[in-house]
Amino acid sequence: QVQLVESGGGLVQSGGSLRLSCAAAGFRFSDYVMNWYRQTPGKERELVASIGADGINTNYLPIVKGRFTISRDNNKSTVYLQMNNLRPEDTAMYYCKIFGVVGAWGQGTQVTVSS
Repeated sequence: QVQLVESGGGLVQSGGSLRLSCAAAGFRFSDYVMNWYRQTPGKERELVASIGADGINTNYLPIVKGRFTISRDNNKSTVYLQMNNLRPEDTAMYYCKIFGVVGAWGQGTQVTVSS
């Protein structure tokens, strides 16, 4: 019943920007902290950013701090990740995740940053 659908990924040059979206359904979206993770082949998923249920508190992976901004629209049950000044090292599959709910992952959206 829980559904998370990421979108907005693509190919961008270094220094470019992308805005990822995660459309959520099947749960009380406004009650949950939401996370963005990323994963590259052969590496474990890493937490990129998180946002509190009310959209006020945010936390970031240090290497994306100042470049990425997580936000949410509880009226639309959607969480976003604005990614600016992208680097090739940011290339990964990006996933959204419901905090505290096992297995609550989206399918992911691919971000590829060329040098």
